[in-house]
Amino acid sequence: MGFAEDLISGPRGRRLCFNVLAGQRQLPTIACREVMRFLGSLAVPDDWDFLAGWEESAFLEPLGRSVDSAMYWQEPDEVDRALAAQNTARALLPIARAIAAAPGARWWLDPLDLDRQFHAEFPHTEPPRPARTPEDLAEWRASTVEDERSADERPADPAAPFTGIWWSTPGRRPVHTTRALPGMGPLGLCLEEDGFSQQRAWCRSVRPVRTPGVYEITGPAAWSELAERYPLEVSRSRRHDWWKVSGWEGPWVIPDWTLVAADHDAVHLTVAGYLTTAGRALPAAGARTMLAGWDPDQTFWLTDALTVGPATAWHGEPGELTTWAPGPG
Repeated sequence: MGFAEDLISGPRGRRLCFNVLAGQRQLPTIACREVMRFLGSLAVPDDWDFLAGWEESAFLEPLGRSVDSAMYWQEPDEVDRALAAQNTARALLPIARAIAAAPGARWWLDPLDLDRQFHAEFPHTEPPRPARTPEDLAEWRASTVEDERSADERPADPAAPFTGIWWSTPGRRPVHTTRALPGMGPLGLCLEEDGFSQQRAWCRSVRPVRTPGVYEITGPAAWSELAERYPLEVSRSRRHDWWKVSGWEGPWVIPDWTLVAADHDAVHLTVAGYLTTAGRALPAAGARTMLAGWDPDQTFWLTDALTVGPATAWHGEPGELTTWAPGPG
C-alpha cells in the first residue's frame, strides 16, 4: 500500500482526512449517525486540487484536531467509530490521495531533523535534564514492572470499569523534542496528545554532541518491529484501557526502553508514522502492541550526550501554532 492507503488504515489518519473534508465543506461537529449518512451518500469529488496549494501551516489545524481526539483510556468517540466502517474509509481515499500528494504534507515522511529540534516546557512539565537520562530510563522500567506486578490484583475482565497507565512512551522525563517549522515554533507547542491547552511555554534547542543512532518509526511495521525486538509485557496494566480502544483481549507488549537505549540514541516518530500507527492493536512478539501517548514528529532521546540551549519564552493560543511567538517570560 502507499501512503494514502496507509492513512485510511489508522484512526488518526482517517480523522485527519475527515477534518480536511469537514473544514472544506464547513461541516459542524456532527454525531455518529450523521457522519455515516454524510459520507455514505457523498459523491466525494475526484478533484481535490485545492490541496495542491496548501502549505505546511494549512494542515496544522486538521492535524491538531486529529491529535486532540486521540483517547486511549476509553472507547473511540462517535466520529472515529463511524470512520472505521469499511465503506466510510473507502469514501475518504480520494482525500487521502490528495493529502499524500500535497506539497505541504511531504515533510511528514521526513526523518529526524537534527538542526531544528526543540524541547517545549509547559508550567506543568519539567525542563530537559539529559544528564539524568540513564536514571530516568531505569526508574521508568522499575515503575512499569511494578505497575504490571501490582496489576495482578485488578479485574481479569477487560470490560471492567478500571483504568491505569495507558501510554507506551518512556515516560515524560527523558528529553523529548519536535522540530520547528520555518517561520513557526516547535510542533510540540500545540500537537500534543492529552494536552493541557497551555498558552505559555519555554523552548530550548536540543542537539546531540555526536551523530546519533536514530530508530525511525515510519509506520505500523516499524513500531511492531521495535516492540518485537525489545518486548516488555504489560498485559495486566494495559488490559482495560487498550481493550476499550481495540477490543483485543489477549496479551500486550511495549518496547523496553532500557534495552532500546543500548542500541539507539533516539527514537523518532514521523508525522506519517503517527497518523498510520497511533491507536492500533498491532502484532508483536505473539501479542499486540499499541503506540499511545506519542505526538507527531516527536523524538525521545535515550542518551545523555546532548547539548541544551537557553530557554526562550513563547506565548500563543492552544492548538494554533501559527499564533505562537517568542515574548517576555
